[in-house]
Amino acid sequence: MNLRLSHLLLLTVSVFSASINGSFAQKTQWDKCMEIATAAHKQGRDAEAENSLLLAIKEAEKFGPKDARLIDSLNNLASLYFSQGKYKQAELLFKRALEISEHVFGVNDQNLCNSLVSLANLYCAQSNYTAAEPLYKRSLQIIEKATGPNNPAVAQSLKNLADLYCGQSNYAAAEPLYKRSLQIREKTLGANNPAVAQSLNNLADLYCAQSNYAAAEPLYKRALAIAEKESGPNHPTVVESLSNLASLYYSQGKYAQAEPLYKRALAISEKEPGPNHSAVARNLVYLADLYCGQRKYGQAEPLYKRALELSSKALGPNHPDVAKNLVYLADLYCRQKKYAQAEPLYKRSLQIRETALGPNNPAVAQTLNNLADLYCAQGNYTAAEQLYKHSLQITEGALGPNHPVVAQSLTSLADLYCKQKKYGQAEPLYKRALQTREKALGLHHPAVAASLDNYALLLRKTNRAGEAKALAARAQAIRTEKKS
Repeated sequence: MNLRLSHLLLLTVSVFSASINGSFAQKTQWDKCMEIATAAHKQGRDAEAENSLLLAIKEAEKFGPKDARLIDSLNNLASLYFSQGKYKQAELLFKRALEISEHVFGVNDQNLCNSLVSLANLYCAQSNYTAAEPLYKRSLQIIEKATGPNNPAVAQSLKNLADLYCGQSNYAAAEPLYKRSLQIREKTLGANNPAVAQSLNNLADLYCAQSNYAAAEPLYKRALAIAEKESGPNHPTVVESLSNLASLYYSQGKYAQAEPLYKRALAISEKEPGPNHSAVARNLVYLADLYCGQRKYGQAEPLYKRALELSSKALGPNHPDVAKNLVYLADLYCRQKKYAQAEPLYKRSLQIRETALGPNNPAVAQTLNNLADLYCAQGNYTAAEQLYKHSLQITEGALGPNHPVVAQSLTSLADLYCKQKKYGQAEPLYKRALQTREKALGLHHPAVAASLDNYALLLRKTNRAGEAKALAARAQAIRTEKKS
């Protein structure tokens, strides 16, 4: 469970997949290009890998416009671009590969699923869930028809679709899919298979997103036990389960239980796949977040800085993951009121995200919100208001009007108006934020309690103490319920 992101979907791209055609009797120039690209990518020489894949595409085109090797080449280059955050280039190639696949295999063939899922993953990485959903559903339908309802491939397809729903905070739709995926894997692969551990982690993530920690903890613990038994206590596959369990404890303020798990996860990731890999950067951020939560800023800062350095080196200076690490460091400075150090980091992050993801991506909205928070803290309300409104506009357009992230944008703008005693402008925003969270997260979610508190404070300031008391009492009841 990544505390930074609601689920995102932690969609992975398989770079350099095997050829659909399998091995050929005699090596062609295409084979040689693919081998060079694979070796270069494994060694971190992505520019060389890109050039080799471009040559592989040219060679594959010589075999004819419908040759499966062309599909393979296009998907591999698209996956490389995806991993680099070059989403526009990746989309064009994935679409071309899918179109050729449909001509070669037919519209309902299982060989289409790789292209369908890859394109859907790309859309999810950009929070374009509307475009991704029909692709995941189509892939699931094809696989179920080809393999039957209880095949492990069906379990993976169910997981993909559930991830999408979690990204939309549609937990009611996601939960039965995760449960069915888990059931299939346990039945077909055995109770201690690593894929079962993945399903356990997925379901636990969902419960954590709803603050149902009691339901999540035993699932995380079981997933960790499976990973340790299967691969040993110091294998990279254990890292996810360690980080998830640590994040669970962090969410509950159990810092003493979280810290050794985060440290163990970091130590394992530093050994494998190496000290300059982005996986190390992620675990550095988790540990730094823990220290920030305890106001141990001196311990957090070098970890955030190292994470930024490693991600820049591993992925390049303009990758979306670098933008995230810039925000983390800027957030740290804002906590310490070091606004002059934070502002250029937010601005650089904004520039990267607008270029890599497009100007209407939710990640752009998030950075606009961060920058607005900074200006608000400095008393520059005019600049903050413009950014909050722009952020809200992007978020509503990308995620729809009833997403929890929209509720946060509404709250930020309402908070700004309250600071200026513009209560008449703030009240409808607080109301809408409360209604949005109730609908998306349920009546008993901690975020609903926060909205109730915000609205109650406004009511007190506008001399409506009776109404405020009722809302505050409801908020306290939610918090009491979650502690019990």
